[in-house]
Amino acid sequence: MTPQEEISFDWRRGGAAAGALIATLILLAMVVLVAFSNRARDDALEGERHAYDVTLLVRTVDASISQSEAALGRFVLDEKVETSGNIYYNQWRLAGYQIRQLDRLVARDAEQRTRVGDLRQLYQQRGVELATAARAAAGRQGSGAINLYYSAALSPTGPALRAKLSEIADNERALLRERMAQTQIFSAEADRLTDYLSWLGLIVGAAAIFLSVVAVQALRLNAAARRLAESQLERAEGLEQAVAERTRELLTANEALKAEAVERQAAEAQLRQVQKMEAVGQLTGGIAHDFNNMLAVVVGGIDLARRRLNGPRREVLNHLHNAMEGATRAAALTRRLLSFARSEPLLPERVDSSELVAGMSDLLDRTLGERIQVEIDIAADAWPIYVDSHQLENAIVNLAVNARDAMDGTGMMRVSTANVTLAANQVGDIQGGDYVRISVSDSGCGMTDEVRERAFEPFFTTKPVGKGTGLGLSQIFGFAHQSGGEVGIESKVGHGTTVSIYLPRTDAAATAVPLHPAAQRSDLDTTVPGARILLVEDDPRVRSSTVEALEDLDYEPVACSSGAEAIDLFAGQQFDLVISDVIMPEMTGPELIRNLKATHDDFAVLFVTGYVGEGETHDLVGHELLRKPFTVSALAGAVAAALSRPPSARLRTSASAAKG
Repeated sequence: MTPQEEISFDWRRGGAAAGALIATLILLAMVVLVAFSNRARDDALEGERHAYDVTLLVRTVDASISQSEAALGRFVLDEKVETSGNIYYNQWRLAGYQIRQLDRLVARDAEQRTRVGDLRQLYQQRGVELATAARAAAGRQGSGAINLYYSAALSPTGPALRAKLSEIADNERALLRERMAQTQIFSAEADRLTDYLSWLGLIVGAAAIFLSVVAVQALRLNAAARRLAESQLERAEGLEQAVAERTRELLTANEALKAEAVERQAAEAQLRQVQKMEAVGQLTGGIAHDFNNMLAVVVGGIDLARRRLNGPRREVLNHLHNAMEGATRAAALTRRLLSFARSEPLLPERVDSSELVAGMSDLLDRTLGERIQVEIDIAADAWPIYVDSHQLENAIVNLAVNARDAMDGTGMMRVSTANVTLAANQVGDIQGGDYVRISVSDSGCGMTDEVRERAFEPFFTTKPVGKGTGLGLSQIFGFAHQSGGEVGIESKVGHGTTVSIYLPRTDAAATAVPLHPAAQRSDLDTTVPGARILLVEDDPRVRSSTVEALEDLDYEPVACSSGAEAIDLFAGQQFDLVISDVIMPEMTGPELIRNLKATHDDFAVLFVTGYVGEGETHDLVGHELLRKPFTVSALAGAVAAALSRPPSARLRTSASAAKG
C-alpha cells in the first residue's frame, strides 16, 4: 500500500468517524426536541380539558339559575312551598355552589377570576331581588308576590348576570380555540420530528453498513448512497404531501366547528325567546280564565238588577249602566289576553284575503281619519286561507291604528297581500310551505332594535300612559300562531315600519262553520218557557247568578258543580238542555257531553267558557258557545238557539264528536 493510499484511507476513516459523531449529536438533539414537543402537546391538551370543564360549568350555572327562576314563577302562582318553593331554593343554592366551583377552576387566570367575582356579586344581587318575591309567596300574599316577581323579571340584574356568564364562556371558548391550535401545532411538530428521528436512525444504520465495507467496496457504497438519497427525496415528498393533506383537513374541521357554534347560539337564543313567550302566554291565559269567572258574576248580577229596576230610578240605572260598561271593557281586555295566550276559541272559515282587505277600505278610512292616506294593494290571485275572519279584521285594524300613531296622525299607509313560499324558520319559527302575506306599512318614525325585539311582549308599549294597553301586537302574535302562521316586523328608525302576518294556504272548501258565539246574537230576549235545563258549573258564584238568570227567563234550571253530579242527575231526570262550563276539575265539559250522549240523544247542548286550552276547540264544533262574561240577553239568545237546533243535527254532532 502506497503512502498516498494510506493517507487516502486515513482521510476516509476520519471523515466516517466525524460523520458518526455528528449523526449521534443530531440524534440526541432530535430526541430532546421530540420529548419537548410531546410535553408541550400534553400541556395544551390539559388546557383544552380545563377550558371544556369551565365552559360546561358555566352552562350548568346558567341552567340552575333558569330552573330556579322558573320554579319561583310557579311558586308565586301556586304558593306551594313543598314543591315549587323547595325547587326554587335548592336550585338557587346549587347555582351558588357551582359558582364557587367555577372560582376554583379559574384560580390561575386573573382575568377570569375578576369576571367570576363580578358574577358572584350579580348572583347575590339577583338573589336579593328574587328572595323578596319568594318571601311574599311563602307568606301567601297572592298578587303581591306576582307583582314582586314581575318587578324582579324587569330588573337589569338578570340580563347582566346572563351576560357575565356568556362573557366567561366566550373567553373560555377563545382560550379553547387558542389551545386547540397550539395542540395541533405541537402534534404536527412532534410527528414531524419523530419521522425525522426515524429517518436519522435509518441513516445511522446505513452509515454503519457503509463503514464496515468502505475499505473494500467504495463503488458499491457510492451507489447505495445514491439510492438512499433518491429514496429520501421520494419519502420527503410523500411526507410533505401528507402534512399538506392533514393541514387542509384541520382547517376544514375548524371552519365546521365555528359554523356549528354560530348555529347553536342562534338556536339557543330562539329557543329562549319561544320559551319566554310560551310561559307568558300560559300565565295570561290562567289570569284571564279566573278574571272571566269574576266578571261573569259581576255582569250577571248587574244585569239582573238592571232588569228588575223600573220607574223613576234613573240615577241607580245610570250607575248600573256605568258599572256594566266597565265590566264589558274588562271582558274585552281578557279576550285580548286569551288571544295572546292562544286560548281564545277561533271561528275559522275559508277566507279570500284580497276580498276581505278590499272590503275593509271604508272601515279603515273612517277609523284612521282624513289625514291618513290609505293605499290598498291586493294580489288578484291571492290563495285562500282558513282563519277567523273577524279576528283577522281586528288584527288589520290594530296594525292600522298603530301605523297611524307612529305617523302622528298624518302620512301614507299601505295595506297589501301577496303569495309567498317560505322555508322552515325563514320567518320566526314558521314551518315551510305556502303562505299569504298581509302587510301593513307606514311612513312613521320606525322602531329601534330594542323596541322591535320586545314588540310582541304583553303590556309593552311605547305610547304615552292611557294611550294603549300594550296588547295589540301580542294579540296579533297569538292569533297568527293559533292559526298556524307567524308575524314578522321590518323597521328602520326614521323610515317607517312594515308588519306582516303570514297565514297558511288552505285547500278547505268554502263551507259554513257550525261553531259560532251565541254572545253575538241580538240583545232581544228569546225564550222557550218551561224548558228543563241542567246547569254544570264548578264556580259557585257563576252557578248561582246563572240559575237566577235562567229562572228570570221562565226556565226550570237544576244546578250541579261537577260532571259526576250531572251524570247522577241525568240518570233519574229528563232535561231539554245541558249548559256546561268547558274547563272543570276531574271532567271537562266536552268529556261530560260525550258521556251523556252515549246513553241519551234527545237534549241540546250549550257550552259556556272563559278560557279554552290547546286541543279543546274542536270538541266544541257543532254546539252553541257562550263566552264569559255574558248578559242575561246573551244567555237568553244562546239558550234559545241551542233549543232550536233540530234533533237530527244534535245526533250528527254527537256522532262526529264520538269519532273524533
